[in-house]
Formats: sequence, C-alpha cells, structure tokens
Amino acid sequence: MSTTARRICPFCEASCGLEIELQDGRIGRIKGDEADVFSAGFLCPKAIGLKDLHEDRDRLRTPLVKRDGVFTEATWDEAYAEIERRLLPIIERDGGNAVATVLGNPVSHKMSLMLYFPRLAKALGTRNMYSASSVDQIPKMLSVGLMYGGWLSVPVPDIERSRFMLIIGANPMVSNGSLWTVPDFRSKAKALRARGGKIVVVDPRRTETADIADAHHFIRPGADVFFLLGLVNALFDERLVRLGRLEGHVNGVDQLREAVRGYAPEAVAARCGIAASVTRELARTLAGTEHAAVYGRIGTCTQQYGTLASWLIDVVNVLTGHLDEEGGMMFPKAAAFAANTRGKPGAGRGIASGRYKSRVSGAAEVAGELPVTCLAEEIDTPGPGQVKALIAIAGNPVLSAPNGDRLAAALDQLEFMVSMDIYLNETSRHADVILPGVSPLEDAHYDVTFTQFSHRNHARYSPPVLAREGGAPDEWETLLRLTAIVKGRGAGADIGALDDELLREELEKTVGPLADSVMGMLAPRRGVERMLDLGLRGGAYGDQFGRAPGGLTLDKVRAAPSGIDLGPMTPRIPELLRTPSGKIELAPQMLLDDLARAAADLAAPAPGLVIIGRRQLRSNNSWMHNLPVLAKGAYRCTALVHPADAARLGLADGGQAEVRNGAKRIEVLVEVSEQMMPGVVSLPHGWGHNLPGTRMGVAAERPGVNLNALLDENLRDPLSGNAVLSGIPIEMAPLA
Repeated sequence: MSTTARRICPFCEASCGLEIELQDGRIGRIKGDEADVFSAGFLCPKAIGLKDLHEDRDRLRTPLVKRDGVFTEATWDEAYAEIERRLLPIIERDGGNAVATVLGNPVSHKMSLMLYFPRLAKALGTRNMYSASSVDQIPKMLSVGLMYGGWLSVPVPDIERSRFMLIIGANPMVSNGSLWTVPDFRSKAKALRARGGKIVVVDPRRTETADIADAHHFIRPGADVFFLLGLVNALFDERLVRLGRLEGHVNGVDQLREAVRGYAPEAVAARCGIAASVTRELARTLAGTEHAAVYGRIGTCTQQYGTLASWLIDVVNVLTGHLDEEGGMMFPKAAAFAANTRGKPGAGRGIASGRYKSRVSGAAEVAGELPVTCLAEEIDTPGPGQVKALIAIAGNPVLSAPNGDRLAAALDQLEFMVSMDIYLNETSRHADVILPGVSPLEDAHYDVTFTQFSHRNHARYSPPVLAREGGAPDEWETLLRLTAIVKGRGAGADIGALDDELLREELEKTVGPLADSVMGMLAPRRGVERMLDLGLRGGAYGDQFGRAPGGLTLDKVRAAPSGIDLGPMTPRIPELLRTPSGKIELAPQMLLDDLARAAADLAAPAPGLVIIGRRQLRSNNSWMHNLPVLAKGAYRCTALVHPADAARLGLADGGQAEVRNGAKRIEVLVEVSEQMMPGVVSLPHGWGHNLPGTRMGVAAERPGVNLNALLDENLRDPLSGNAVLSGIPIEMAPLA
C-alpha cells in the first residue's frame, strides 16, 4: 500500500517541510511539501539523506555495553542496570559535580531531548555542563542576553521586506540560515535584488553567498570587531545615528559614542583589511536605506572577539534604526517555549553569567554551561571536584572541539561514561554504555528551538512516519529513566509516575493552585506530547486553557499537517525586553571593558598565513558523512589556498601539503582557489573519521582530516568562553 507522510527535516536549522512516499512501510521518494506554510516546497540535497539514515546498517538499534573492552549487545533493562550499578556510586561518593554532561547539535532537532534533558540536569545538580554552543554560538547568546535580557532573544533578518543586507561571516546560501531559520535563502535573496535591493558580503572567502551578492569584501579573519567599530564610529562621526521608534527605549548611547571614539575607519583599515572608504560608504548606505539589516554568524562567533563582534552587529542595527523594524532585524514570536513571550512583558531579571567558574582554567559559566574546551582538563586534572563520569548526548566533541586527541585520552580515564547516540563514533567509542537514539522517522517532531529564530512565525508538528522497531523507548523515556537512577529511585522506577510528579512540581511554581486543573486538561497525553501541548496552549498564540477560545493547542496543530502560518514578524520592543531597566542596554559594562583588549591589539601586524573553517551543504555535521547520498561526489575535505600563496609556498592544485600549528600537524589535499583572501587557508570542519574503534563504514572510506586537531583548546573568547576556531596562524609546506 502506498501512502504519503509529512515530516519536518531534522538535518539543519532551515527545518523544511517534506513529503515522504511510503510503499508497504518502506521509504520511497522524498520531496518538498509544497503546501508547507513555512518552506513552501523547498528542498536541499540533505533531506533525501533521511532514507539513508533510517536504513543505515551502521546506525545503532540496540544498546551496547562494554565488557572487557569490547562492546556487546544488551537489552534496554541490562543497559539501565549497568548504568545504575556504575554511575550511582560515583554520585554518592563524589557528588553531582563529578558527573559532566555534553550535548551535541542534533539535540536541538529532537523535542524529547530538548524538553527532558533539563530534568536530568536538575536531578544531577552538576555545574559541569557542556555543549556544542561553546564552539559556535554562545557569544551571540551572551551579547543578546546583555542587551535584551534573554539568552535566545536573537533578532533575525526580515529578508522578505528588506532592501539591503550586509552579511558578515555567514553563508546562508549553504546553511539556509544559522540562528536564523530561513529555508530557500537563494530565492529570497533573488527576490530582494529583483525589487531593487542589494546584498553585500564581508568574509575572508568569496563564499556561495558572496557569489550571488552585489559586492564582496575580504576581511582579515578575527578582525570583524575592528571593522564593526569603524562602522559605529562612522555613524557617530557623520551624524548618521537615527534611533527612530527606539528613541526612549535605549540606554547607553553616550557611553557608546565615547567608547568608539578612537576607532575611525581610517584607524582600523589596516587591521581589518577593509578600506576606510568602503566602511564609510556602508555606514551611509545602512543609515540611508529604509529597510536594511546587518547579519553575522559563525565567522563572527568563532574568534577571540566573538562577543564583541556579536554585540556590535546589533549596535549597528540599533543606531541605524533597523532593529525591530520591517525589513530590518526583527524578533520572532514563537508559538511555544520562548522565554521572551512568558512572564511580565517589558522588563525582567535579565541574565546572569559568571555565577561560577571551571575548576582548572577558571572559565566563567555562561547560560548555565562551561566551555566545552574545558572538558578534557576537568577530567584529566586530579584534585577535588574532578570529573569522574560523563553523560554524552548526540555529541561528538572529539571531532568538533579543539584538540580532540587530549579529550579522547581524557575520556579513557573516566570511571564511567554513558552515550546516547545513533552511531559508534569518535566520541561514543569511549563509552561504557551506548543507548541508541531513535530514527527521526520513528519520532514525533516539533521545532522547540528553531521557531525562535524563524523569519516567519509558524507552528508545525510531525507525527512519527514509521513504526518503531525493536521496542526502543522514546528518548524522553530514556532521559526519565536516567533521571530516576540519578535520584536514587532505581532503574526499574515507575517513570510515568515520576513524569507526573515532575510536571506537577513545575506547574505549582508557575500556576500555583491551578496545577491540578491544568494537569487534568492536558490528560490523557503523556510525556513529550503533554509538554508540547502545555507549551502551545500557554504560549503566545495558545488557547490559554480555555481563556482564549480558538487559540493553539496540539490538537489544532496536528490537524494542519503542513503547519499553521502565524504571520510575519512584527515589532516587539518594548514587550520583548527582559532587562531590569526595561530598555535595550546598548553599552553593557562587561563589553565596554573588553574593548581595552581590542585597543591593545589594534596595531598588531598581520600574521603570515592563517586558517579558517567552512560549512558545506552536504556535511553540516560529522554524522552526515556516513550517508551515501550525501558522501558521494567529489572529495570535499580540501584546503582552499589562494594562487599567490600556493605559488609562494610551492603548493600544487591537487597536491598534498603539511599544515602546522606549533607541534600540531595535519596533512591536507590542496585546492588552489581565488575564493580565498591572500594569506588565508580554509578547511571544512567535522572531518577526521580515521580513528580506531568506530563503526561508520561510509565515513571511513574517505575520512578527511580534522581541522580541530590543529587548534589550541585553551584559546577562547574570554567573555563567552567560545572556542577560537578562526584566524589561527599556521605554517604550510608541500609534501612529496
């Protein structure tokens, strides 16, 4: 029998709607859902990889327990019993801080993991929490938290009404947005230009986005802060500041004017590599265009000035009157789970960071976690508070974080490690127990995270497409089982009762005496669907449990298989703000103080050669390298080198080269390309599948090399703790 199912793609932040043809329960054609209210039929090559992922023989389907150094298949009950036997004594002896947790990017695509991991974390009570956020996005979270009072109050481009976009260190032609959910960026960019608008890209590589832009300017890696300071200075110097509707909602304009006084475009041009005339012209264009936006992403975060650069991007949007305005940078209003739609609008407690520090390096906590680059030292450095156990969930930091060799060695020193993962990969190979995640096609889906960054407000839900095989539990059930173990209730605890108990506790804090009534209205749903119904009904468009008839409920969203359109973004200031002052904090003291570091670096000479990473359409994350449909084609793990650098260094196109950073070295395949700024080399991230003990056969056929093996895990943006992945000085020489 042939049927068609609808599903939201879990492979990247674009979250496109899919139509999946099924024949007798087997996957057939996968195409874009033309009726999808958000993606309107758009499809990128990654989506068809869902079939390969579901059918991948390497994908784990049964728990694995390591016995005498060898993984053996086990039942779920046996795996849980082993966790209880080995994890609980560590907690009882050394406390919750002896257990670390680390989360990978796929967590954000799984509503079970997003909504139930906090329960496990609370039960553990550990300060040793780590995630992929500190290798790619936490500078933006810190800067918007300081400015607007919420960690995820990230403004995104209103591209469908914009007439000018300045894109810095981002490549949405490949990513379809990052911290900006915007499927089919290409068509939207084409439409922008068709209505007379323009796009300008600033990047050390002439990216796929730069190829379709009106102009591209090379910038020295890691020098975005100086270019942006020059932009802000020019706005003040040429009297171009126009706060518009935000007048009266902004603190710190005078302090900011004074802070940027020494950064005229002429003073920063040599440091950032962008001529003063270009900077001033961009400032005039931004100030003089009615609907304009400045957007920056990975390249602006993964550097030593990540937080400053992230902050200054929003500063430019505020000063030019483009924040919270149509066609500028606007704030989505998510249907559920957004902190900036809950509580009293217009003011709040703001954020707090640095509430504690890591034991070894003294790195500050940000958003409840420590830098993932501190994990290895917390494991391999003896002393009180040493990490003795690890729970890793859908993460592969041995590849994705700097100096994976040290982390791999540290993981082998742990007394116990649990991994929730679909693969036996470079990180999970170190675990004592691996609990397999379910196939996305066997799981329900709602975008807990990405609706908070979407260019248009919407609500979409995907039920499971295929029946689950082998009796595997839902991932929320697995996390509750771990929570029960951590709480000392045993692996055989009644997790249904525990789920009720924990939900009632949360409701008593939020709705007080109405907790039992709300519980009753959510019945008979259980688990993650009950949490989703609660989030939707109590959210910005919800029925408020009967107080707003016609509002959203899970039943209503389920009845619309291609989603419910909730309209374009609308102005949200001051309602969105959660700062104690109730205003945008344009000049947080922490950021003004860090400008002293930039000032000292302003006259630094350019290094001879530096390396940066890059995103690729078919390999956003390392696990995608095991999917044949995405792995096929030309070898993509190449080092892009400008022709002038290749000639100077004696490098040949298609030849091998050695890349060194001190004692660290890798061997790469050279691709000579005029895409690159002279003096800059680019190598994609997420490769290096040549480590023993893994079971990823397709990835191992063409393992590539790991850029992060060159990097120093101790090099971080001091404010956010984000790893520095870009602008690293290297030496490069040909190999025979």
